[in-house]
Amino acid sequence: MTTKLTLSMDQDIIRKAKIYARQQNRSLSNLIESYLRSLIEEGGLSDFHLNRDLASLRGAFKETNRFDIGSALTEKYLKND
Repeated sequence: MTTKLTLSMDQDIIRKAKIYARQQNRSLSNLIESYLRSLIEEGGLSDFHLNRDLASLRGAFKETNRFDIGSALTEKYLKND
C-alpha cells in the first residue's frame, strides 16, 4: 500500500533530482523511497552509507544551503522528547 507524502525542498534540488531520476529511468518517488528504505535497512538514519551511484554524485551539484535529510528526518520522527 502506498501513501501520498508532501515534501518541501529547494526548487533547484528538485529540478536536478528529477533530471537524475529520468536518466536512471526511475521516478523521483522511487528514488526517495529507495533512499529512505536503505536508511532503515542500514540500522538507522545516522548509520547510512552512500551507495556507489549516490556517492558518484557527491560534489556534482553546487549547494548554496546544505541540507541533511537524514538529520532532518531523525529530528522530526525519531527524536525522543
